Order: sequence, then structure tokens, then C-alpha cells
Amino acid sequence: MERERLYYSSQDRELSLSAAFPALMRKVYIWMTLALSITGITAYGVASSPNLIMAIATNSGLMWGIIIGTFALVMIISSAINRLSLTTATLLFTLYSVLNGMMLSSIFLVYTMSSIAQVFFITAGTFAVMAAVGYFTKTDLTSFGKLLFMALIGLVIATIVNIFMKSGTMGLIISYVGVLIFVGLTAYDSQKIKQMLMSCDDVTENSQKLALLGSLTLYLDFLNLFLYLLRIFGRRE
Repeated sequence: MERERLYYSSQDRELSLSAAFPALMRKVYIWMTLALSITGITAYGVASSPNLIMAIATNSGLMWGIIIGTFALVMIISSAINRLSLTTATLLFTLYSVLNGMMLSSIFLVYTMSSIAQVFFITAGTFAVMAAVGYFTKTDLTSFGKLLFMALIGLVIATIVNIFMKSGTMGLIISYVGVLIFVGLTAYDSQKIKQMLMSCDDVTENSQKLALLGSLTLYLDFLNLFLYLLRIFGRRE
């Protein structure tokens, strides 16, 4: 009798996991899609308003406030997620998406609308393929992820150096390297998020906050991949 009770308890746990995991994964991609939509709509809306785009372009204090705000928000969400309620974390993620949209509004002034749309679909296709690779592969990508993180640090340093050098050739090389890094990170992060959510027993507030963190990670992967591809393939006005 005790053995049967343990068997059914184990079976119930597996059913619970199988029910929670797909729901949490859906939340990851729904939140990511909503955040990207908010960023895109905000960027286009700001770019369509001469007063707003002029205020951001000419007011260095406002621009630095937006930049610092985006860094602060992503740090708060990532480091304090356990202390935040799900509602607060979601609102902060929404605000972060809006600030990113304001910061990226200038792309509509630099690149043609058709090339932005083309690069977006290229990014979406590439992202979907690499996310699927990370989700379905049986290979452990942990060591691969560590190498990518070190490469990302090198990319940030090279980008800062090129701000002063203003080398077009180096900028193009950085863009190609950036694409490779975020293509790899998309696969790595997808696997990491899958493994993290598979350990969740049910769709609780804590497990949903983990899903929100996962959506933030993939949102950043998608956005960076898009920007690096835009620098390579985007046609200027």
C-alpha cells in the first residue's frame, strides 16, 4: 500500500511538472513579445513626433537619464526579483521596454523603414531557429555559454574603444562579432531557461517571476541581435 501511495505521488508530481512547464514557457515568450512590441511602438511613436525626437536628440541630460534608467531598471529586475512582487516586476519590465523604445527611436531617422522591417524579420527567423536549437539539443551548452560571456565582455570593450577611434571597418567587424555572440547566446539562454523552469513544481508567483527573468534575457538577446544586424544590412536614409 505504501509503495502504491509513493508511486501515485511520483506520478502526480510528473503530471504537475508537465502542466506547469508549458504554461511557464508560454509566459516567457508572451512577455518577451509584448516587451518587444512596446519597444517598437514607443520607438516609432517618438520618431514620428518632431518635438519628442528633438528633445531627446538635443537634451543630453534627458538622453543620459534614459540611458542610466535602462541600466538601473535591468539591474533592479535581475538582482531584486525575489524581493519584488510579480506585478511590480512586470511594471518595471514594461517601463524598461518603454525607455529602450525612446532610446532606439533614432533608428527610424537613420535607416529606411523597409530595411528596418527586413532586418526585423531576419532577426526573428534567426532567433527562432537558435531558440529551437537551444531548447531541443541534448548537448550541455554551459561551457559554451561561459565562452560567449567572455566574448561579450571583449565586445563591450572593443565598442567603447571604437567610440574614440571612430573606425568604420572596426565598427563593421564588431557588428559581425556581435551577431555571432548573440546568436550563440540565444541558444544558450533558451536551454538555461528551459532547465530552470523544468524544476518548477507549479505556476506560482515565484515561478512566474523566473519566467519573467527568462523573458527579459531573451528580449535582450533579440534586441541586440536586431541592432547588430541592422548595422550590417540596414540601408540609410
